[in-house]
Amino acid sequence: MKDIIVNLLKERGVTIEDMADLVLELQKKYYDLTREECIESLNSVLDKREVQNAVLTGITLDKLAEKNMLEEPLLSILKRDEPLYGIDEILALSITNIYGSIGLTNFGYLDKIKLGIIGILNEHKDERCNTFIDDLVAAIVAAACSRIAHSIKSGKSN
Repeated sequence: MKDIIVNLLKERGVTIEDMADLVLELQKKYYDLTREECIESLNSVLDKREVQNAVLTGITLDKLAEKNMLEEPLLSILKRDEPLYGIDEILALSITNIYGSIGLTNFGYLDKIKLGIIGILNEHKDERCNTFIDDLVAAIVAAACSRIAHSIKSGKSN
């Protein structure tokens, strides 16, 4: 399942390296990390079944919206990325706390500033529906940052 998720992310223009760059950026103030350590943390997040399920669900909904295969008014809401819809954030929040509540803070920050690939996805430059994926990527990055914080504090990874 993890391979399916990684491939779905790639199809949508997101690589593990893109997300690792965000983890590095968010953590540089706190820890001296390598890109490889960030990738390891991201892979641990992506190994989690609840993360895989959330990503699969969100990307599938984005793709169905692109193909006009959802009923109205949901189709229009997703295509516009309606600010008051909020279900995209709720789905992403299922990922943020897998390594503690600090993930929520990281997610909120990323969702607000739209750093890196998250901003690119949010701009919808290629006519894709990216209602869910930008929040899912932010949540994955936030969870990876939380994992790092907990691992370094406790001296171990999990």
